[in-house]
Amino acid sequence: MMLLMVLMSEIANVVGRTAEAENYRIKSARLYQSFNQAFFDSARGVYVDGIGTEHASLHANMFALNFGLVPEQHLPSVVAFIKSRGMACSVYGSQHLLDALYDAGEADYALSLLTAKTDRSWLHMLDVGSTMTMEAWDIKYKPNLDWNHAWGAAPASIIVRKMMGIEPLTPGYKSVKIKPQVGNLTAAKLKTPTIRGSILCEWKTTGSGFSFAVTVPANMTALVYLPVSDPASVKEGNISALKALGVKFVRVEKGFVVFEVQAGTYNFAT
Repeated sequence: MMLLMVLMSEIANVVGRTAEAENYRIKSARLYQSFNQAFFDSARGVYVDGIGTEHASLHANMFALNFGLVPEQHLPSVVAFIKSRGMACSVYGSQHLLDALYDAGEADYALSLLTAKTDRSWLHMLDVGSTMTMEAWDIKYKPNLDWNHAWGAAPASIIVRKMMGIEPLTPGYKSVKIKPQVGNLTAAKLKTPTIRGSILCEWKTTGSGFSFAVTVPANMTALVYLPVSDPASVKEGNISALKALGVKFVRVEKGFVVFEVQAGTYNFAT
């Protein structure tokens, strides 16, 4: 509901209905405060399942994290609790869990869930003979499950949007964000189509750092996030990224250097 009100506030602003935009903004702030007063257990640093219970589930915490309801000072305890619970959710819930983990900067742990070999994993679906993602992790969790459920295909979107970090910033992919969070992978390569053409990304971990090749199609700009703290440490091709054609330093943000790039192919490295 809070996200809906935030969205309604943004829509109202776009169409010039500023009074309605402010009304929705105020309501979303009140809901945020009320949610945390009602469900956050400050003694344990986690969210409980409801009013009148002390039980804290993975779901109560991963949804709060995924939907932006966790104040920054409570992130460490909430994330630690989530990581202590493993994949204790359904194949549908895994989408929200993985989204929340990547947004919290937990790429290594998120990758460990994507590549797990337990009975709550996508590898297990292959092991039991399915050729498409299933409705549940295993027949023992849902005896009448079917073997053809798109809602179990969380990696198909997570790998694009979060691991390689490609997300639109404006309608029609006029501008995009590219924020790779590959965890402990040493190499990753992706080609994803958009209405303006395909975006190509290739990550390689080197002995001294990394290389990240990006191709941005025509009529598109991109904000490229690189996991370093000093923009001067980044090269594009054989020169400093700060001097490269088509590259503009934007800011440093939570452990990432952000560059804006125009359409073209770029080879960043440290």
